[in-house]
Amino acid sequence: MNTPLDALIAARVVPVVVLHDAATAEPLADALVAGGIRAIEITLRTPAGLDALASLASRDDLIVGAGTVTSQRELADVRAAGARFAVSPGFDADLVDAARETDVLPVPGIGSATDAQAARRAGLDHVKVYPAGVLGGLPFIRALHGPFPEMRFMPSGGVDQAKAAEYLADPAIFAVSGSWMVPAEAIRAGDFETITTLARTTMAALDA
Repeated sequence: MNTPLDALIAARVVPVVVLHDAATAEPLADALVAGGIRAIEITLRTPAGLDALASLASRDDLIVGAGTVTSQRELADVRAAGARFAVSPGFDADLVDAARETDVLPVPGIGSATDAQAARRAGLDHVKVYPAGVLGGLPFIRALHGPFPEMRFMPSGGVDQAKAAEYLADPAIFAVSGSWMVPAEAIRAGDFETITTLARTTMAALDA
């Protein structure tokens, strides 16, 4: 079976989802899969996050992970709910170490060369860059990649469909994450057809 990292690399695009009702998780996942997306990050920004994550964990058509994981307690909760990867906004060595003792892939966020060096020292070579747009986007990541050529990055924050294609064309990038294909208003309205269309358009742009 593919590792979580293999699955994220294959998926290329990781939608970042904030859900206020766990019942919407299943139709949302169906919509993303119909559009060709094979990963989802359910954030812990709402009380519905854990239940939504648990409702999708047994699916075999997409890799399901948790976002906004900032403590070891949250890591334990998302692991119990079935998350295969855990994304954090920043780098926390203790949290990374705790995740690496489990089967959950840690994907911490970094925002500087200092963070990248700490992540490398922790044994990681695939990390999130957040907030990528504010930090300078692809030029910033290329600058980081110079002294850390073995590392690969997942930009998040300020990523849209056009930027996703630009990022993924660079060998320093292993995936991108964002919410442009899962707009909050479409989720609230139950407009999953729009989400499928956005997902399909996104993936078609990457393959163009």
